[in-house]
Amino acid sequence: MKKEDLISKNIIRCAIEVHKTLGGPGLLESVYEEALTWELKQNHKVDRQVELPIIYKGQNIGNPLRIDLIVDESVIVECKAISEHHSIFESQVLTYLRLTELKLGLVLNFGQQYIKDGIHRVVNGL
Repeated sequence: MKKEDLISKNIIRCAIEVHKTLGGPGLLESVYEEALTWELKQNHKVDRQVELPIIYKGQNIGNPLRIDLIVDESVIVECKAISEHHSIFESQVLTYLRLTELKLGLVLNFGQQYIKDGIHRVVNGL
């Protein structure tokens, strides 16, 4: 099993714990993100709200993008807390993966009744 797969398995386990402990949907995205960060930091290196500059033809343009979490410098996690999932979230994470040259990302939507329905895996050449 690849390193990213092992990390993602633990991220999902932690997301389930956060969702269960906080009582499911209904809170702000930032609450779930902070709780997930706390859970993950028990066993992983977690960088939160990582700025990703946008470089266009050698020029730094616009405001930087913000990646919710990068776990063990290997897996990107985008946290959401909405009732409906939109495929644009996977596109967003794929863009982050391409810009960082990482291979695996997860979209975790804590706004779903069951967190298992809110987990979406995004790969970049993995």
